[in-house]
Amino acid sequence: MAKNIRGSEDTPPTLDNLRQRLDMFDQRIDNIDSMVSAVIERVMSQALTVQTVCPHCGHNIEIALIGVKKPRG
Repeated sequence: MAKNIRGSEDTPPTLDNLRQRLDMFDQRIDNIDSMVSAVIERVMSQALTVQTVCPHCGHNIEIALIGVKKPRG
């Protein structure tokens, strides 16, 4: 059998291993979702201004985003 990065031999994954990996992946996705939701809630409660320079003409561009916090419930 071929060796993997850690130097041990590759073994075919079992259903339990796959289930465990999928559960870990699901938990990571849930954590990312929670963090993104928290950031969005924070941004939506206040104004956000993004300033950049146009690469073609050199003019300053300002984009203002004004969010309205939705009531929960």
